[in-house]
Amino acid sequence: MYEEIINEIKSNLGENKDLNKKYLSSQMDVYKNHPNNKEILNEISSMMWDCLSEFEKEEYNQIIENKTQLMDILNEVAYEIENGKSKVALEKLDKFINKYQSPFENDDDAEYHFFTNTLEELIFMRYIGSKNEIKYIPTNQPVLDLYYIYGFLLLEDNQFEKSEEYLKKAIKINPVSSRVILELSEIYKIHTYTYNKYYMFVSDALKYAYYPQDIARCYRQLGFYYIEENQMEIALALFIYSMEYELSPQAYSEINYIQSKNSELKLNLDECINIIKNKNIQLGVNPSVLDTLYELTDEYEKNHLYSQSIYYYEIIYELTNDENILEKIKNITSKINY
Repeated sequence: MYEEIINEIKSNLGENKDLNKKYLSSQMDVYKNHPNNKEILNEISSMMWDCLSEFEKEEYNQIIENKTQLMDILNEVAYEIENGKSKVALEKLDKFINKYQSPFENDDDAEYHFFTNTLEELIFMRYIGSKNEIKYIPTNQPVLDLYYIYGFLLLEDNQFEKSEEYLKKAIKINPVSSRVILELSEIYKIHTYTYNKYYMFVSDALKYAYYPQDIARCYRQLGFYYIEENQMEIALALFIYSMEYELSPQAYSEINYIQSKNSELKLNLDECINIIKNKNIQLGVNPSVLDTLYELTDEYEKNHLYSQSIYYYEIIYELTNDENILEKIKNITSKINY
């Protein structure tokens, strides 16, 4: 059976290599779930390789080499960071970056992006969008992580201009990553004459954030801004409200600091919410992001893509603590296990 399939595919190949590539690509989709898919796909890949020009083969080999080198250096750097050796990690990345050539550079007709999930892609399309063709960086090519980690280590080393350069490269790849935007904002918190840029970037991060930890960090960052502006009541409200999303020692410390300056300044949660609203600061997760999460769960559930649906329901539950959502997760899980 396996040999018959391969012989049939071969019999449909002609002299036009471009047409052959399109045909072989379609056959990969046809047989990806076949019981002998591994053997069939390997044979199709060999046929596809024969259709490539020498330039394309060289380009492909370069991508594979870059992938292997990239994964290796990121694993090494992660090990050094985990062991408290940030300087060693930075030295290793310095050497790697000097030689690294990304195959994913924007041009006049296309731009390269990587999104962690569909939600981020939809947030990007809603708030930013693109006039050019979007090309997606494969998940096995973590260029975003490379630039983010390098920018983070440079910031720790007080190399502000270079850190800004690489964090901006990361943001170009994923313009709605709250994690990267917040890291970039740290530069404008330390290395700037005013806090205007800092406030702007933190506000953007809050607009796109969908993890409780990111939302909490945004409120802590805004709290710092208002301390610097000597508006202690709004700062206190922000730090207290941040604790609804993450119980952070830093927030506790800042709350104690503010109240040590004014022991009469005490706020309950309702008062904090009203103060934040009156300052026109986004309260909690962006409603548009939450609506998109619900749309995704509905779509995946209707199409019986239960694992994907659970993934987004779990994000909703982390944001809302809604017991109905928890029950929904349990019900869908039972369908998977049935």
